[in-house]
Amino acid sequence: MLDLKKIREKSNEIQEGVDARGMVFDINQVLELDNQKRLILKGVEELRHRRKSLSSEIGKSKGEGKESEKEEVQEISEKIKKSEEKQKGLDSKLQELLFLIPNTPHKTVPLGKNENDNKEIRKWGKPPDFNFKPKEHASIGENLGILNFKKAAKLSGARFVVNAGLGAALERALINFMLDLQTREHGYKEMLLPVIVKEECMIGTGQLPKFKEDLFQLENTDSYLIPTAEVPLTNLHRKEILSSEELPLRYTSNTLCFRSEAGSYGKDTTGLIRQHQFNKVELVKFVAPETSYDELESLLNDAEEVLKRLNLHYRVVCLCTGDLGFTAAKTYDIEVWMAGQQRYREISSCSNFEDFQARRAGIRFKKKPDSKPEFVHTLNGSGLAVGRLLVAVLENYQQGNGSVVIPEAVRKYMDGVEAITMQNKE
Repeated sequence: MLDLKKIREKSNEIQEGVDARGMVFDINQVLELDNQKRLILKGVEELRHRRKSLSSEIGKSKGEGKESEKEEVQEISEKIKKSEEKQKGLDSKLQELLFLIPNTPHKTVPLGKNENDNKEIRKWGKPPDFNFKPKEHASIGENLGILNFKKAAKLSGARFVVNAGLGAALERALINFMLDLQTREHGYKEMLLPVIVKEECMIGTGQLPKFKEDLFQLENTDSYLIPTAEVPLTNLHRKEILSSEELPLRYTSNTLCFRSEAGSYGKDTTGLIRQHQFNKVELVKFVAPETSYDELESLLNDAEEVLKRLNLHYRVVCLCTGDLGFTAAKTYDIEVWMAGQQRYREISSCSNFEDFQARRAGIRFKKKPDSKPEFVHTLNGSGLAVGRLLVAVLENYQQGNGSVVIPEAVRKYMDGVEAITMQNKE
């Protein structure tokens, strides 16, 4: 959520940011409601001052011959009550509008309409060179007996999978590898979190109210299944005041994530790319405002290191204004090469939200014990999406005989298994 004071002072800049995203929203409607509210507040203060003066006069005369003043005091009290009720209504409408305004893109974000206008920052590694036509992961996994989409559909419907045998072991190995890397080498604190959160947590990180259709809500409750560990990790410090000595805070967590994929009809209907339920290792930071863009670069490097250790070719792109997420001021996507699909696919988004989430969730800090609290900056990134990482391993490490070599970095997490072969098929 943006600062209302900033909207008043820089309304043109805010409107330009909204327009650059390709969104339709008129900032003037916020300013109009704000002006109405401020006029009411001014009127209430004047009425209160008049009531106080009248009450003082009545008190001095001990109430004698002041019937008209008493009636006026009563009338003023009624006017104040009605004005305060109107103010509450305006407050509610104003809050609803503020929740619909996206974050303002950082000045370094490239202008553009969609993903075609994203700016490539760098590439790392090279795609594998096969002497055969590489297959896609679903075919590889089904042939090896490690991915079963039919049984998952029997259990839960479309966009689910059953990982079996060494397929399950490989996913678990990738999770443990990533958690160990982030906690032991990059200074993140691992957290084991609930996957059900309250409505206010979704509001705090920006999923609600705008993106409700993307969520799974528990029937007859105000609780939701999390779409990402970003939600509970960020809300760990909701309505708290941190000290500057505590910052930066760095958290990581592996959780199940749940998404309705409401806007993806017809996209990636098979395979692991777009599932209703999946594992993801998340990275979240709480930092001082002046360091947040350095911390974004560091976060990006921490996520990239996973792919480097696994020797997977990837590229980094900076999202343009038209492709930027609602809550982000700046985002880098890491796109890993998928050999079977012959294309790059997003495997991580690393974003700086500045104080957008912190303002919604009430997360502040004090630079000094006696200083005024100010909002922290929050950042998050996938470190990485586990299902998509499994896809990358299957497609890039496949062999001509149908087997898949296990990347050296994760073999110790699989009791030294070097490859998944047809002989492993159960």
